[in-house]
Amino acid sequence: MSRIGKLPVPLPAGVTVDIDGDNLVTVTGPKGTLKQAVHRDITVTRGADQLVLTRPSDTKPHKAMHGLYRALLANMVTGVTAGFTKGLELVGTGYRAQAQGKQLTINIGFSHPVVLEAPDNITFETPAPTRILVKGADKQQVGNLAADIRAIRKPEPYLGKGIKYEGEIIRRKEGKAGKK
Repeated sequence: MSRIGKLPVPLPAGVTVDIDGDNLVTVTGPKGTLKQAVHRDITVTRGADQLVLTRPSDTKPHKAMHGLYRALLANMVTGVTAGFTKGLELVGTGYRAQAQGKQLTINIGFSHPVVLEAPDNITFETPAPTRILVKGADKQQVGNLAADIRAIRKPEPYLGKGIKYEGEIIRRKEGKAGKK
């Protein structure tokens, strides 16, 4: 049995789950609605206050899918109840960000500011000029958008300037060695 797959997915109050015949699971909660198609070999059953996933055999592909879809459904339940947040930090002189509605404006040392538009179900927050918070219900979408923002100017290894994730440690290189 898959250690992840055999665990039931608890459903908190206020979360509704619909499973249609094509194994399309729809999870609805206070933060929004998420949908996930589940492989035809994995069976999803809804209990009183939990989801249970089962697989037909103990072959390696079935074990892998069992744990994968259980984790995806658990992330969907967490997303529609609490949501996900990814934090980014701007390191460098004059580097700053500003959120205005669905737009994020980043001044990161280019000759022009970089303006990003937030997709549906995603919001930007800037609690400080050098901090960006990407929030949303879909974990994958939040992570991908945070990675796209980081890719605008990755942290460089000599001075550590750029956009980095909160808590990320940048491995620094030594500069040029002087002549002896």
